[in-house]
Amino acid sequence: MIYLPDSLIDQLLLDDIQYGDLTTRSLGLHHQPATMTFTSRQGGCISGLEIASRMLNKLGIEHQCNYRDGEIVEAESCLIIASGTVETLHQGWKAVQNVLEWCCGVSHYTHQMVTILKQYQPDAQLACTRKTIPGTKTLALTAIVAGGAIIHRAGSAESILLFTNHRQCLAAPDDWYSHINTLRAAAPEKQIIVEADNYEQATLAIEAGADIVQLDKFSPSLIRQLQQNLLKQKRSCRLSAAGGINLQTINEYAQTGIALFITSAPYYAPPRDIKVKISTS
Repeated sequence: MIYLPDSLIDQLLLDDIQYGDLTTRSLGLHHQPATMTFTSRQGGCISGLEIASRMLNKLGIEHQCNYRDGEIVEAESCLIIASGTVETLHQGWKAVQNVLEWCCGVSHYTHQMVTILKQYQPDAQLACTRKTIPGTKTLALTAIVAGGAIIHRAGSAESILLFTNHRQCLAAPDDWYSHINTLRAAAPEKQIIVEADNYEQATLAIEAGADIVQLDKFSPSLIRQLQQNLLKQKRSCRLSAAGGINLQTINEYAQTGIALFITSAPYYAPPRDIKVKISTS
């Protein structure tokens, strides 16, 4: 479970309803009892329900979630049914709808990528980066986990990843052995991951003893060649692919033989359509 503090739940609501609903207030609909439903028009892999539930709880709205994050639902499935006063339901309507639509878009896109990947390699993993849309990180990580992906790096302090930009700041940028040994000594509990921008760098990083070489924007054919070389040499180093991994390309990359794919594409998925109906009948 990705922890969301109450302050974030409050902010999600305050972004839309800090001063109430002027239209409802002007119509005199303060205290009439009503029901509200959130329905997935398209179906697919859903997420954001736990967050939506906490938002509704904050407003004192009684509700029932009919599904859980990560479930696959049919089109026109009712995700949540809620009850309260017309005024309160209108306060929860748009803020909750926005969360559900955005989260479901991310989780469904993730699920589609993972499904394709698993067809070729059941044990492979899709890992999503920390390159989220600003302000959406917690929602994004919640959604990608629901979609079947893992978190690549939630933050820069989480793992060792030697980028080209790190090496270029060192006195001997191409002394791969020295850099990897320094990192291994300084962080003995961590695996040493190294980014490679081309075939030569990847080869040097492998020879220097990196645990994982992250291949940035490599073509599938080049990845396949490196993977075959690793198998022939019986090296323990693993390869991961990053850059250009998305729903349109995952099919080809999944056939390269490597088992770890790094992406930020799900964060930019189109939102899913969530229909909201409020009525007094």
